[in-house]
Amino acid sequence: MTTYAVTGASGHLGRLVVESLLARGVAAADIVAIARTTSKAQDLADRGVELRFGDYDDAASLDAALAGVDRLVLVSASEVGRRVAQHEAVIGAAERAGVSRIVYTSLLGAATTSNPLAPEHVATERALADSPIPATVLRNSWYLENYTGQIGTYTATGTVLGATGGATIAAAARADYAEAAAVAALQDAEGQTYELGGTRFTLEDLAAAVASTTGAEVTASDVTVDQLAATFQEVGMDAGTAGFWASIDGSIAKGELDTASTALEDLIGRPATSLADAVAAAV
Repeated sequence: MTTYAVTGASGHLGRLVVESLLARGVAAADIVAIARTTSKAQDLADRGVELRFGDYDDAASLDAALAGVDRLVLVSASEVGRRVAQHEAVIGAAERAGVSRIVYTSLLGAATTSNPLAPEHVATERALADSPIPATVLRNSWYLENYTGQIGTYTATGTVLGATGGATIAAAARADYAEAAAVAALQDAEGQTYELGGTRFTLEDLAAAVASTTGAEVTASDVTVDQLAATFQEVGMDAGTAGFWASIDGSIAKGELDTASTALEDLIGRPATSLADAVAAAV
């Protein structure tokens, strides 16, 4: 019997990884859902999944959470600026627990991209490489939900605002990436790094899809990174945070969230979620 654990199981991606393991035939009793706020994942426990408390900042809780675990899906933490120490704490606990495999959710092109989210992923990948535990690295591109979650703003303003220079983005739904993580955990392959991306589109394509689905007049507006940062400040972000998030669009403009890789679809055995389907589902 193999025991699979998933961190961040009360979050969007972690929960979907648990769901994907169940859908692929793993018995609920063989899955450990690790969450900082266990009450948010109680429904998983009600279905027979073992629910354990685990806090990235609490080493003792991680030791208890990973006891008896064979394979671990380490869903990257959400607190930018704190993730390296948090991930290293999980890896250390996994080593002490005798975990035999780790699957980690990283960022597309982490080693070469200018995306400001990359350095923490690179450091985590380095920690995994230094660990005796074999690891599979899933370098995920953008979530479609990063855009479909803003449809209300797009239709209210009539604009999809960005600083991507018309570049293409290869994005997929969280459920696609979650399924890939589940498949990777079930595989016996070790030491592989997958560059994962889905449907390829521009912000112009996104605006057209939103307009077609909602009936609203929506167009794309491309500005400079500095102008985008200024807009973020106008809606309440501090200058540092605004510059950080605007610079991600700058990396997109360089093609750094685009990939022609079919690794995602190869892993999950089906086409990734299309832009049109994602917009329709969100609406």
